[in-house]
Amino acid sequence: MKTKIKLSIRPFLQHTLKQSFKHMLCGAAIVTAGILPAHAQSASNFPTKPIRLIVPVAAGGNVDLVARAVAEPLSKALGQQVIVENRPGASSLVGTMMVANSPADGYTLLAHSTTFVTAPLLLANAGYDPLKNFVPITLTCEIPMVMVINQTALPAKNMADVVKLAKANPKKYAYASSGNGSTGHIAAELFSNAAGVSFLHVPYKGNAQSVIDVIAGQVPIMFDQVSTASKHIEAGKLYPIAVTSMTRSSILPNVPTFNEAGLKGFNDSTFNGIFAPIGTPPAIVNKLHAEISKILKTPSVIEIFKAKGVELIASPSPAAFSDYIRNQSKVYQQLVKNAGIKAN
Repeated sequence: MKTKIKLSIRPFLQHTLKQSFKHMLCGAAIVTAGILPAHAQSASNFPTKPIRLIVPVAAGGNVDLVARAVAEPLSKALGQQVIVENRPGASSLVGTMMVANSPADGYTLLAHSTTFVTAPLLLANAGYDPLKNFVPITLTCEIPMVMVINQTALPAKNMADVVKLAKANPKKYAYASSGNGSTGHIAAELFSNAAGVSFLHVPYKGNAQSVIDVIAGQVPIMFDQVSTASKHIEAGKLYPIAVTSMTRSSILPNVPTFNEAGLKGFNDSTFNGIFAPIGTPPAIVNKLHAEISKILKTPSVIEIFKAKGVELIASPSPAAFSDYIRNQSKVYQQLVKNAGIKAN
């Protein structure tokens, strides 16, 4: 009898196990079928809630202006509000790291400038890598910078005067910047190295306050983007020495380039762009790129920024912008090395 029981149970168990396994497979297939379309659909329905666009510097600077110009039409295009938040501090690291540590879901983005690339080269505690911690979405613009001075604090009329005074008084004159690793910081250090002079660096938490102090004469020199400096130059509050691009700025046609002023080959135009945390789904990145690109090609928006000396440019694709960032990193790494700029 025991033998018969064994023989009868074995086929039954085998059948039962086979049926159970089939049910498990069917169940897994049903669950997977339910999950995958929902996951894929999340990208096509993106966004379903407001998006935060973090600007890691104080309000009023060029990064802030371009971010706000993009945010309003992007809100309309996506059907959800795009909220610009200024999170300055620690040479833009506060806002930058906030985005780096945010969920990679497309709802927290970063609007940044050339500082995004230069900060890790100049700051020992930067804590991020431009391509390992972020996904570049698109370039938004390129802007030349201009060296401006307060003529009361620094009695100069041209580049030759500035160099002469600086060489006669090493470290006597200071220059302001929006922080360590900022575009103004690296431009001033590259100029100092090229001209063989030395200045005292005074970093601020943002561009707006540094401009105010240069206008007041508390700090005599700074490198600022033409888009934000031009109004102060026109008002006679700041005196322009030279622009950092190889060609003259359309809004400062009477101001020579550094190349024309005697520093042959000097070129240090800046860029702005938009980034997302690493791991953000490609479908969301591509959707954001497509909508932002449309905005940057809008004639009315182009004219507004052209009047500020800003050339709006959208990258052909997120991959192209990644290549751009990779190349910029290599270029600035070499510039920092050649200029002997040390991380601090």
